[in-house]
Amino acid sequence: MNLKIVLLTLGLAGGLGAQFGPPGPPPPTPGKPGAPVDFTGYWVSYVTEDWRWRMVTPLKGDAASIPTNAEGRKVLDQWDPAKDEAAGLQCKAYGAPALMRIPERLHITWQDDTTLKIETDAGQQTRLLHFSGEAPRPGAPSWQGYSAAKWEGPMPTVNPPVFFGAAAQRLGARSRSLEVTTTQLRPGYLRKNGVPYSDKAVLKEYFDVFSEPNADTWLMVMTVVDDPTYLALPFVTTSHFKKLADASGWDPQPCTAR
Repeated sequence: MNLKIVLLTLGLAGGLGAQFGPPGPPPPTPGKPGAPVDFTGYWVSYVTEDWRWRMVTPLKGDAASIPTNAEGRKVLDQWDPAKDEAAGLQCKAYGAPALMRIPERLHITWQDDTTLKIETDAGQQTRLLHFSGEAPRPGAPSWQGYSAAKWEGPMPTVNPPVFFGAAAQRLGARSRSLEVTTTQLRPGYLRKNGVPYSDKAVLKEYFDVFSEPNADTWLMVMTVVDDPTYLALPFVTTSHFKKLADASGWDPQPCTAR
């Protein structure tokens, strides 16, 4: 082989190595054995924004701050809680895309080493976050759908490269957080007044835990709902929960349509 070609090849390899740095750390261990933070315990939601849409049922037709498209607005204008009650659909506003936004208490436990369980007193819902790494099994759509979970890897610390699209890592996390993708959803409401999401919706969530200097511990959940049927753009919210010392105040109540 020509000596110049060999030197050029080595030079390119060295340049790429200098640009992208050493290999990154291995992926986190899945499930409970690899948990970098503790999500378990009782939590209560803190409503510090969107009070008039979260603490009371909004007026019919009010979809402010939600990027509904024309089809979504048609469905919104047809909202009738009496019809939902008659059809046994009182839980349409308690599906996974809206559940973490409801004023409520959470009880988070490990069901087993690969399944994190989130119970809510509002609507008496149960979410199961699966760390098995398996593809969702075919099944009937449900309010909570199928949630595939994984721990986010640590951020690179030496000459971090910039990636875009599928290779991008989320910036701003205070810890190695939990990433959850939920599919197989039954159609429901993003708000109690009938702002719809369809069975095509995909829910993406990021869970982070952090502590304040006064020793308060907080859970922050960033929620991204992507629905090609009823949303013009992804709907993004961030909800906060404060950790409680015990089960005081835990008061499970059934879903309500109003």
